[in-house]
Amino acid sequence: MKRRLLLVLVALVWLFPYLWMGLTSLKPLDEIIHSPTALLPLHPTLDAYREVFRTLPVTRYFLNTSVMALSIAALQIVLALPAGYALAKLRFRGKRLTFALIVATLLVPAQVRFVPVFSMLAGVHLVNTLSGLILPFGVSALGTFLVRQALLNVPDSQIEAARIDGASELTAYVRVALRMLGPGLVTVFLFQLTAIWNNFFLPMVMLSDQQLYPVSLGLYAWNSAATVSPEYYPIVIMGSLLAVLPLIVAFILLQRFWRSGLTAGAVK
Repeated sequence: MKRRLLLVLVALVWLFPYLWMGLTSLKPLDEIIHSPTALLPLHPTLDAYREVFRTLPVTRYFLNTSVMALSIAALQIVLALPAGYALAKLRFRGKRLTFALIVATLLVPAQVRFVPVFSMLAGVHLVNTLSGLILPFGVSALGTFLVRQALLNVPDSQIEAARIDGASELTAYVRVALRMLGPGLVTVFLFQLTAIWNNFFLPMVMLSDQQLYPVSLGLYAWNSAATVSPEYYPIVIMGSLLAVLPLIVAFILLQRFWRSGLTAGAVK
């Protein structure tokens, strides 16, 4: 009982900023300016909601972000699956060194890799395109690591039994390993979806066409406007709330698989 109460309190603390954003978005501009920390609006209004959809190309921002995030997450999973399987279940020379190098790449900041990536994409004319935002993230060291850790929990005896029955390595991989990777794949998907959805650096330096802006970059432009004119405060607050809602909904719907994936992915 005490543990559940503690978890509820922690959840309330975590959710409070989003609750404050939602209630603040219902305030008129004069209330936001005069009572920015007040929780409840005195004169609730939906003007901020109407203004967001009137002023911002919200649908375009969300479409761009969804295409980018879902494409990258799917591509990373497709490429991480065979790599993780090889590192977890196959025997080959240099296996430990390969895994160590993959993990080491997690320590390299994205800003360090940016210059060669930008030069490469510029050489094939993919700057200022959605493809140029998707391809650099197609391979994920974190995704490979998580898939490998999840596959370590698949009993080797089951794969060996499939091999003895005459199954090829591909058949054993598909019929045995993949069937037991559901929670692990959901974990990888949520991790990568969150990271890409919130990514700001690469879109900022890669895009100049506002029609290609993701949510993060679109909100940044309006946040800059809000520092000059207070009339944009409600728009920025409401836009920020809309930006995080898809991630919150995805986490709530998939949290059971996410917890199982983290448990299955314990380091061995």
